[in-house]
Amino acid sequence: MTLLNGRARRAFLPLAALGCAMLLHAAPATAATVDIKVENVAGKGKVSVAVCDRERYLKQCAYTASVPAAAGTTKVTVPDVPPGTFAVLAYEDANDNGELDRVLGIPNESWGMSRDPAVMFGPPKFEDAAIEVKEDPTVVDIKLR
Repeated sequence: MTLLNGRARRAFLPLAALGCAMLLHAAPATAATVDIKVENVAGKGKVSVAVCDRERYLKQCAYTASVPAAAGTTKVTVPDVPPGTFAVLAYEDANDNGELDRVLGIPNESWGMSRDPAVMFGPPKFEDAAIEVKEDPTVVDIKLR
């Protein structure tokens, strides 16, 4: 049994296509760019950043980027980050070995985090560095220590 006859179907199809196009156009953005301005850069190696959710905080973060270090301030852009709560970490990889070097567990290279959380005994808590990514672009300032 056909719900629409031939004439009604020909009239309905363009309207249905228009409705689908309008829904797709009105859909909210599903990802944002996070622009990180990293200050106090010595200008050695590269500046690496990671945008981490709670689950991957201080582990293998899903959203990362690196650029050559420029003395003073270096801007790093991380594309396609979904809306949500994240902590942003940055460090100057002076020897360009792809990791934050440590001595006795203490960072041996300059590093910083979003919201510049206090550091006492051990790394800051996720909540202390957390920011909301919800608009494009989300801008984060980090000062290396």
